[in-house]
Amino acid sequence: MYRKIKPLPCLRVTLLLAAAFLLGRTAAQVTSFVAASHSDRIQSSAEGNWGLGFQEEGQPPVGNATSQELARYDAYYLGDTDKKRIYLTFDAGYENGNTKPILDALKKHEAPAAFFVVGNFISENPDLIRRMEEEGHIVGNHTSTHPDMSRISTLETFREELDGVEASYKKITGKEMTKLYRPPQGKYNVENLKMAKELGYHTFFWSLAYVDWYQDDQPSKEEAFDKLLGRIHPGAIVLLHSTSSTNGEIMDELLGKWEDMGYSFGSLEELIQSDR
Repeated sequence: MYRKIKPLPCLRVTLLLAAAFLLGRTAAQVTSFVAASHSDRIQSSAEGNWGLGFQEEGQPPVGNATSQELARYDAYYLGDTDKKRIYLTFDAGYENGNTKPILDALKKHEAPAAFFVVGNFISENPDLIRRMEEEGHIVGNHTSTHPDMSRISTLETFREELDGVEASYKKITGKEMTKLYRPPQGKYNVENLKMAKELGYHTFFWSLAYVDWYQDDQPSKEEAFDKLLGRIHPGAIVLLHSTSSTNGEIMDELLGKWEDMGYSFGSLEELIQSDR
């Protein structure tokens, strides 16, 4: 379900600044008032399910919150919209034979990706996890049990969902997990974003996805290309599912088509480093 953000009224900010001036408040106090206004805005508009509204082909969609608002919590849904750069991400809840052809296509096109994995995926597919790591992909955190994280209210419980995945990854690879987090089903609230940041995580939503997760009702090749080619845009963070047989079949051709359109592929770590 798509939802639009209500723009912060200019009048509201104007009144805040005028009141601060009349009361002789300092510049620092004025800044804090404006920051609080933005916090209220994201609190009211960017909770529940992550949603997108596409307005023009080839242009970035409007999300529940802007890139600037999400940045306050080390969260992203878009890269640099002035560059024809794509960031590939895959949610991986279980394995059904489609991850290998996806990895083969990524290797052929030298395209880095981030695989956001659930806890059981790591324990049941250690060879795939090691291959992802060895071939330069990021293995991100999609929680231990794939719950509705927006219902979690304590840092302790939130931490438990992430710690289990971290421990499994380290056991298999001998390395610390890169702290990238994706909320299951895109369900979240502002407190979740704050908790993820406190635990050292960067949260990643997406700016392009299509319905590819129903294995018994997979989109056709034509349907997939229609969505993934028609809605691609500069700076796109693309969400795909590694369980999709359609994705396994089309990945090589899809990456080639995106390259023919002038796009290149980047790592999510680029976005983090560019903000430092």
